[in-house]
Amino acid sequence: MSMSVSNSGSVRLVFLGAAGVGKTALIQRFLYDRFEARHRRTVEEIHCLDPEPGALQLQIEILDTSGSYSFPAMRKLRIQQGDAFALVFSLTDPASFQEVERLREEILRVKGETNVPIVVVGNQTDLFPGVEPGAGQLMALHAAATAELEWESGYIETSAKVNHKVEDVFEELLRRVNSPCWLSPALERRRASAQPEPRRRQQRRSQQNCTVS
Repeated sequence: MSMSVSNSGSVRLVFLGAAGVGKTALIQRFLYDRFEARHRRTVEEIHCLDPEPGALQLQIEILDTSGSYSFPAMRKLRIQQGDAFALVFSLTDPASFQEVERLREEILRVKGETNVPIVVVGNQTDLFPGVEPGAGQLMALHAAATAELEWESGYIETSAKVNHKVEDVFEELLRRVNSPCWLSPALERRRASAQPEPRRRQQRRSQQNCTVS
């Protein structure tokens, strides 16, 4: 399912999931082409991709949320403000997919509709060979079938560590909101000079640009 992006001139992509599944790692890999193995707890971080002069004026905001969910009222507000959602789980942790199921129900309840743009992301494919033979593959098949057939959502298996299909997640999220923006190859050239410090809470500092056409 897809829906059109609002006329506000911006689209907000919200990343949700249990703690430690790699939400921040996916965003950091995409924006700055880097990977930090050490897990750090995220409270809330907003990254902004602004259009270049002369391009179609559409700003992309990427919201990285906490996996601990200490503030349910804040989470509800962020769901209300979101245009598309990446629900991230670990391919090595079945319980993290159960959290994705719960989060999807909450999104539909808060939004009050069933055609919310959602992409389910099975992260940490680099650890997948270490999963008990058969069990991990069965979980991945179940997740893919549930997301694509039952929910009619997108489904992508990724690895932030080895940069496997990370950019596909963002492209699919934008496609599902019928965004006229696609991610420019210029993003790759600007990663080296980008400042990897996100805006926190309500700060409005722009961190990186994205060409939109």
